[in-house]
Amino acid sequence: MILLKEYPDLVLFVGDVNSTISCSLTAAKLHIKSVHVEAGLRSFDRDMPEEVNRVLTDSISELLFVTEKSGITNLKKEGIPDEKIFFVGNVMIDNLVHHLEQTDHLPTLKEFNVEPGNFVLVTMHRPSNVDSDSQLEKMLRMLNSIAGNRKIIFPIHPRTRKNLESKNLIDCLKDNVILTEPIGYMDFLCLLRNAELIITDSGGIQEESTYLGVQCITTRKTTERPVTVEIGTNHLVGDDFEKAEELAIKILNGNRKSGLIPELWDGKAADRIVDIIAANLLR
Repeated sequence: MILLKEYPDLVLFVGDVNSTISCSLTAAKLHIKSVHVEAGLRSFDRDMPEEVNRVLTDSISELLFVTEKSGITNLKKEGIPDEKIFFVGNVMIDNLVHHLEQTDHLPTLKEFNVEPGNFVLVTMHRPSNVDSDSQLEKMLRMLNSIAGNRKIIFPIHPRTRKNLESKNLIDCLKDNVILTEPIGYMDFLCLLRNAELIITDSGGIQEESTYLGVQCITTRKTTERPVTVEIGTNHLVGDDFEKAEELAIKILNGNRKSGLIPELWDGKAADRIVDIIAANLLR
């Protein structure tokens, strides 16, 4: 209804969620130009709904703004013309850079009774990790083992909480595992930048931790953000919680991976995007 009423010059959408593909399809059918921010990311796992959204959105967008060079390679392999592809950096890092200083004075660490660089932050929500009894039990064993060395803060996804409660497993966690409801961006960013280690199956956290230089263990078989593994602080271990536990203990004992900030992750991606849109679509 909005597009029919306003009929904008273009529609811009970010990421890979269902609203992304909804916007791109609607714009395409109404012959409205569209641009996709975070284009070209590929996990090569079609069981992930986000992967389907990415591929379809990129195929019908006018301009494609890429966060890392693997995205350029992926798009070219899919037959996307060079003139549609622009390597601009990462708008999520723009957002992080903009807000980072504001986390300096938040009471978040005090509220959780943790010291900077001396706790583990965990997020876990993907079906491959939390939908099966065996995986849930392995995840709990991993958490309890790590909790013997460090306090763990675990903002728990509703899906994960539901599955743990249905199996009566939450009470099996050690006291050093602090479960909390999902928390807002600023508080989470405060935890993210101050964590000694992050264990996650999220996509964006892989990027944020690499920028911040925080060690990250990703419990997925593939990642659509390979630069975080190749030059960043991300470790990809598959959905193997025993391997994740072993690696976590090594990291907490000081065996850490050095990392670099990827090219153009400098907080200026949005500026580049605006300039390119003005030059190419608003003439």
